Amino acid sequence: MEDLKSAMNEHMELMSDLVEKFSGELRTGFQPAVDNFIGFFHAIDWKEPWLIGLMSFHVALLLTSLMSRKNINFQMFLFLMALAGVYFAEKINIFLGNNWKSFAGQNYFDPHGVFLSALWSGPLLFISIVILVNSLFSLCQLIVRWKKAELRHRARLARNKQD
Repeated sequence: MEDLKSAMNEHMELMSDLVEKFSGELRTGFQPAVDNFIGFFHAIDWKEPWLIGLMSFHVALLLTSLMSRKNINFQMFLFLMALAGVYFAEKINIFLGNNWKSFAGQNYFDPHGVFLSALWSGPLLFISIVILVNSLFSLCQLIVRWKKAELRHRARLARNKQD
């Protein structure tokens, strides 16, 4: 029994060391990405009216999708419009990059579309995922109701045959 306890303790210490080393390497490996992410958001002037409007649009769209979760047809319309917004993001980026002086203090629209991907496509994809999960949940509820109705119908048929 003592051998088993000592083997377990050695194994636990070994696993603890492995977890500590792994988490340390993860922290050092992700640090440049975290620094770039923080630098990206510090480079943006968040008080610009068009950015406030963009964020307000995303919040309003998210609230609309959450409040209309029972209306599947409207949800599908929102879903398709959000995905269309993501699809046209490249064209939007080119258009805004050419006309940034009329609404922004600096040119955020690089040729690779990083800014627009982060602040336009990212939230739209998140909202699309919320709508998709809601739709899948609604479909599961519909399947359960359908199966219950089918079982009730079969039970009625079986009762009628017995009578």
